[in-house]
Amino acid sequence: MASSTSRLSGVACGLGAGALWGLVFLAPKVAPEASPLLMSAGRYLAYGMIAAVMLAPSWGRARGEIDASAWRGLVWLSLTGNIVYYLFLVVAVQFAGVAASALIVGMVPVAVAVWGLREPDAPPLSRSAPPIVLALVAVGLIGWEALNGGGSHGSGAGSGGPSGDLGKTLIGLACGVAALVSWSIYAISNSRWMTRLPRVSAHNWSLLNGVVTGVLALIIAIPAALFGLPADSEQWLRLAGVSLGVAVFASILGNALWNQASRLLPLSMLGQMIVFETLFAFLYGFVWERRGPTALEIVAILLMIVSVIWCVRAHRQTAPIEGAH
Repeated sequence: MASSTSRLSGVACGLGAGALWGLVFLAPKVAPEASPLLMSAGRYLAYGMIAAVMLAPSWGRARGEIDASAWRGLVWLSLTGNIVYYLFLVVAVQFAGVAASALIVGMVPVAVAVWGLREPDAPPLSRSAPPIVLALVAVGLIGWEALNGGGSHGSGAGSGGPSGDLGKTLIGLACGVAALVSWSIYAISNSRWMTRLPRVSAHNWSLLNGVVTGVLALIIAIPAALFGLPADSEQWLRLAGVSLGVAVFASILGNALWNQASRLLPLSMLGQMIVFETLFAFLYGFVWERRGPTALEIVAILLMIVSVIWCVRAHRQTAPIEGAH
């Protein structure tokens, strides 16, 4: 009974984390006037300040557990898993839409599994290939749908007509793939760092990542201002609200729920919880755009879910993916 209760609680935490992480995909739609660089700077400045406050009581011990190479690793992780990833994601959402962006980024477990084929303990290709093929088909379908304008994506303002819309969509899809690559690199690198630093708790490591990301966000805030600032107080308030909201709900609360799920669920179930993030991103996007999914989007979503679950089951011995939202 205790095990069943723990698993139920773990699934609830995984669902809650996915619901909060899904908000990340909606943020660029709520504050469309902000440039991707400004969105990234605002979000991670807020996250960095909150992380610094939370880490302050244990700062001395956490700092003593980190050497120079680990600090360099944190800079790398902060860039790939936060700053660069979110820049690409914002452009993807603005140009290709929430649905396409969420599905492409939702393939992270599959991308990590593909990389894991190089490892000595990787499952045979006969078990890994089918879900990978399904993932490629799902991405192909959602890309085709976005290019043909089947779903609502991007405002198209100032795009110069259909050819301009097509060009923007292609850029958005490319940025979605780049976000997938960036976050996959983070997931692999972070897993290796966590293995190398067993003395550092996952909670403190996450907060240290947030502090370093906040410093990097402070640095990019200067060039971000050169790409244009909000024109009035209403836009500034909207950007501040989105930045703070995503930092608190996605980066702090979402990661906390995910860490709790990591403690309560077996590895074979934990990886499948990542699907909730994509599903909630779809839900938020459809509600925001006031439409339902198209037939191709439904097929792509189903293929994505099957692909991720199938792939996770084929890689049950792989290290869990840490959240970095």
